[in-house]
Amino acid sequence: MENRVEQLRKVRGLSQEDFARAIRVSRQTVSSIENGRYNPSLELAFTLSDFFGLPIEEIFIHERSEAL
Repeated sequence: MENRVEQLRKVRGLSQEDFARAIRVSRQTVSSIENGRYNPSLELAFTLSDFFGLPIEEIFIHERSEAL
């Protein structure tokens, strides 16, 4: 799933380390989310939503399949 986490983090002028500390995860978790290697739990997605002041769907881009 694509996301805008890196873009939003950089707009706030935060390093991965500072951002990770602010949301209480490891820097490796932030890196994995930004690179699309890890989809966060629903709880962490809400934490990101609260941190950025944006709805989850404006942070994470979910492409629905045509079969639905």
